Parts: sequence; structure tokens; C-alpha cells
Amino acid sequence: MYFFVIPNILKKFYKKDIVWEMDSSEKRIWLTFDDGPEPEVTPFVLDELKKYNAKATFFCLGKNVETYPETYQMILNAGHSTGNHSYSHKNGWVTNKQEYVNDVEKCRLLVKSSLYRPPYGKIKPSQLNHLRKEYSIIMWSLISGDFDKELKKEKCLDILLKNTKKGSIVVFHDSLKAKEKLKYVLPKFLEHFSGKGYSFHSISFQVK
Repeated sequence: MYFFVIPNILKKFYKKDIVWEMDSSEKRIWLTFDDGPEPEVTPFVLDELKKYNAKATFFCLGKNVETYPETYQMILNAGHSTGNHSYSHKNGWVTNKQEYVNDVEKCRLLVKSSLYRPPYGKIKPSQLNHLRKEYSIIMWSLISGDFDKELKKEKCLDILLKNTKKGSIVVFHDSLKAKEKLKYVLPKFLEHFSGKGYSFHSISFQVK
């Protein structure tokens, strides 16, 4: 189970420690892509973003950066920002603190970023308290569900079109699991919001 749109009560509870959305009075959307890089998917994403002069933040898995360094370099060369998504995508709720932190630090050797997004959005308070000293913890305003086998691609798009707004941090996945829906949803999402005067941005701030 997961929330497509993060409830306000959850955002308020963790407001001091986690970034859920961006403060913007202008028509700006912050695009993020998790679980890459993936040579069968990431280049498609980069091509679509380029069509709209859109920038994004790619929260990368260390193991994929290690396996596909050329694809990772494509992200950097295109001027996008990157974030740490751990090395091996561990679930923080069922992983002890030291093992979890070690996995994040292993990724840090490959992804030079002070942005961190917990896999599945699952992180225990002890893990959060440790990592927020070195990272800005970036969650999201809404998630596309492009990875969800039970979700129809049309419904995936509809959720995003109805709920994205100024300052939204939106999650897609440049992964094989999400490939089919992503190739349907992302072009239409970019076209729709670009037509409404929105611009697309990467996350670039550092730990305060």
C-alpha cells in the first residue's frame, strides 16, 4: 500500500526533517526519477526532458551506477542533478541502523550528492536522525505509480494531471519495472504542464 498524494498530516509531522514539496509561487514542478540508471529506460527519459528544456533530479542506486557508469554520465552531461537512493535499495523499516547507513554511504562513493531519498520512502527515526546531519532528505508530494503492475497507465496519468501543482515534487522511475507506463505517461505529462506554462526543475540545494 502507498499514497499517491502524501497526506498533509504526514508532511506536517516530519516538516523539520524531510522535504516533501518546494515553496514556489510560480508555475514550477520538480521532477524526480528513482531506481536508475537503466540503459533501456534512462536515455528515453533524458530525450523527453530535453524536448521541453526540463531539468530533473535522478535518485540513483549505487549498484546501478556501478554497473552502468556510461548511463549515469549521460545524466550528468545533460545537466541534471543526482541524489543518493542507497546502494542496494534496502527497506529501512526492516534493516538495522548501521547496515542501512552503510548501504547509503556505499552509494555515496559513486553518487556525489548531499540529497538522499529513502527507498520505498521507508526510514526509521534513528536512521533519519543520523542521515539528516549529512543529507537533505527528499521525499515527494505525489508518486506516479508507474511501477505498479495493477495500475492502468491511463489512471497513472490521470492521478498526476489532477494532483500536480506549483511546488510539487513528482516521482517517476527510470527502471525496467516502470518502463511501459513511463513511456506512456511522461511525454503526456510534460506536454500537458508545459502547455499550461509550467517549467520543470531539478533539486539543487544543500544540507542546511
